[in-house]
Amino acid sequence: MSHIFDLFGIYVFDEAKMRERLPHPVYQKWKTTLAKEDALDQVTADAIAHAMKSWALEHQVTHYSHWFQPLSGSTAKKQDCFLEPNQQSQAIARFSGKALMKGEGDASSFPNGGLRATFEARGYTYWDCTSFAFIKDHVLYIPTIFVSYNGEVLDKKTPLLRSIECLSTHATRILNKLDMPHVRRVTPMVGLEQEYFLIDKELYHRRNDLLQCGRTLFGTMPPKGELVSEHYFGSIPKRVECFMKDVNEKLWKLGIYAKTQHNEVAPCQFEIAPIFCNTNVAVDQNLIMMDILKTTADEHNFVCLLHEKPFAHVNGSGKHNNFSLVSDDGCNLFDPGEQPQENIRFLLFTCALIKAIDLHSDLLQTASSCYSNDYRLGGSEAPPAIISICMGNHLESILLNLEQGNYDITNFSQNKFQMDTLKDIPKDTSDRNRTSPFAFTGNKFEFRMLGSSLSASTTNVVLNTILADSLKEIADQLDQIENAKEITTTALSICQNIIKNHKRILFSQDGYSSHWQEEAKKRKLFHASSYVYTISSYMKKENIELFRKNNIYQPQELKARVNILYEDVISSIQTEAHVLALMCKQHFIPSIIKELQFYFTSSQVAMLPYCQHQIELLTKLLETLVSEHQLLTAQLQELPIFESKEQEAYYYNDVIVPQLKVIRKILDTLEIELSSSNYPFPTYEELFSSIY
Repeated sequence: MSHIFDLFGIYVFDEAKMRERLPHPVYQKWKTTLAKEDALDQVTADAIAHAMKSWALEHQVTHYSHWFQPLSGSTAKKQDCFLEPNQQSQAIARFSGKALMKGEGDASSFPNGGLRATFEARGYTYWDCTSFAFIKDHVLYIPTIFVSYNGEVLDKKTPLLRSIECLSTHATRILNKLDMPHVRRVTPMVGLEQEYFLIDKELYHRRNDLLQCGRTLFGTMPPKGELVSEHYFGSIPKRVECFMKDVNEKLWKLGIYAKTQHNEVAPCQFEIAPIFCNTNVAVDQNLIMMDILKTTADEHNFVCLLHEKPFAHVNGSGKHNNFSLVSDDGCNLFDPGEQPQENIRFLLFTCALIKAIDLHSDLLQTASSCYSNDYRLGGSEAPPAIISICMGNHLESILLNLEQGNYDITNFSQNKFQMDTLKDIPKDTSDRNRTSPFAFTGNKFEFRMLGSSLSASTTNVVLNTILADSLKEIADQLDQIENAKEITTTALSICQNIIKNHKRILFSQDGYSSHWQEEAKKRKLFHASSYVYTISSYMKKENIELFRKNNIYQPQELKARVNILYEDVISSIQTEAHVLALMCKQHFIPSIIKELQFYFTSSQVAMLPYCQHQIELLTKLLETLVSEHQLLTAQLQELPIFESKEQEAYYYNDVIVPQLKVIRKILDTLEIELSSSNYPFPTYEELFSSIY
């Protein structure tokens, strides 16, 4: 009897299928291409395309698609049919190496920040042969990059691939100078934990704010919401179990190692996490996972919400980016081992990361956030919007002692938990600090700031690039040392200097405390009150040069991305403002009037003290709501003249967003005061209970 695990990877054209279906020389040519030792030629591409087509046709596939990641942050595709006429006008299935390697799309219609005008529409997709093709909905998806006719980068994958190469180059240089001369490649590895909410589809369609904005623009907590966190790790509702089963089976068939699933802290909130894999594939698979979560939810009469904060007053959703480096011989460079104070490799790469994050925390914060993430950060298990690194008390003490030249550090000791039935219980070198944006968690770093709705590409582009730049400086210093015995001494000296100059970024305590807010100011750590104020960090002279010299972005490509980010802020806030204004006019104001009519229907009832109080209260709320609604409408219609997208984004953030909060406060009061028969929308209580 077959098991579902027997179907693992059935819909992915992975290495095993290539080894089975390709002639050995073709397979070996592809392998050398992966190792960056050669490039694919037309003959090899034709052979791979033929095998890929034959495999796809066996699964009833009719179309193929170059699947890419435009600057919108989602994915895109154009489908082409395998069907073509031959010379005798007979229908045949054809797929050439040229079609596999290159496609063409409209490069002006996607967000491009001004890189492409309408009369410059040609763009090209090129096969990323390091990420496997897969079948979904009877279409063969081929992961690709996306560039313009003139070579401008128009996607998120190309910079990611470049950053991976840059990081590998300099990490390998360092390992070769240490005790690992055989290493030829270092790969950044990522595990992406995906948080999401599920709500009933029918209720979702009755909330225009959820429908249009992805989050609720009003709503109060029910008497029992997130109290005692009883939802967290609790029994998974039966409807959700069925949904998760389908999600897992679809992901497994696509070769995605969906490993962990559980209830999250907030009502209706859940998490799914795969096993670590190389960063490029991890990002691709996370985008596939997000799509499958949405489509499968729809099949189960749910809606999957990936917004960072769909509901106020409860936990928001992140996409925790667990990051490590692994050499081609399987060595995890962030594994401290039993004696971290003696592990030169661990100390050197950790110090390189500390320096990178301290110097470029502004870039990292921008790359991991968005307008909607402003509502999530700073509480409820989301880190504050101040980048710091938590190494844990033990490892931090090792680093600080190292700064003083003290290498003889007493072994880590703690009260070890005992159980009579277990002979040995392993202990970790660090705790898990959920208030830290960037925390060491054993043999990797967990970056918790990344928003749940975002592609993880840009975050890892920045993380790879800043670390690569830091490693390059270290490699350049080590290259000057000819005597192998001096390498260790030099490496320790480099670590000492880094800790001395960049230890301000280390913080292993409570990131939510007011003490840390003040301490961060004293340390002069980067902090912006809103995401919109971080975007300009891309255009700092030193950051432009950082990306240029490492061949990640050209200046015009950075400028285009900045324009897109500002446009995204503007459109997000515009949408929320117009939706809320319409809901007030069409629903809330009429509901108040209807409630007042109820109290006025009988003169005897209206004279009761309680009714008099309600009439007075509702009248005041009506007048206030009408006044604030008129102000919001005026703010949207009577816009000042903006000299730039940046200025316009600041206006929406500083003027419109506060007004949305004022109106929300009124509406949340109304929810309490209006009778249930006159309240026009499903409440939080209904939404939270809808999945059971």
